[in-house]
Amino acid sequence: MPETRVAVRVRNARMRDAERIAALSGQLGYPTTAAKVRIRLHRFLKDRDHAIWVAEVQRGPVIGWIHVFVKRLLESDPEAEIGGLIIDANFRGHGAGKLLVERAGEWAKTKHLKSVYLHSNIVRNEAHRFYQQLGYEIVKTQYAFRKFVSRRHANRLQRINMQSP
Repeated sequence: MPETRVAVRVRNARMRDAERIAALSGQLGYPTTAAKVRIRLHRFLKDRDHAIWVAEVQRGPVIGWIHVFVKRLLESDPEAEIGGLIIDANFRGHGAGKLLVERAGEWAKTKHLKSVYLHSNIVRNEAHRFYQQLGYEIVKTQYAFRKFVSRRHANRLQRINMQSP
């Protein structure tokens, strides 16, 4: 836990947050561009089944964001799913993540959803402890599979793998 706490405020994401959202995404291993985030933000901010909030420090930058959406599956009742939660590495432990997750839970209640679901990479032990401290329970472990159906994406992935040490 950090020695000094910073004042954190949560607000709705705005289009002008795209650059910072992209930078934060890269910190957690999901590199993207501000241009791509702008396209996604534009679509999600108009969709009532999606919500995006940012956490910012007073007179400072956006230090985190959360994206939550209504997950609808054929085999189960709808529930909220946290698609992404990222807090700047320099500001973890100041309460921003907790505020954002609480906001997602409040949003789920307003949508009359039964629960909030999320995925967390098995290697993110600190994140697992964080979620468990907030009352989340591990409900399953699984493998995640992906197959690129676009040649462009497959070629890009192959170039990235060839450049890796």
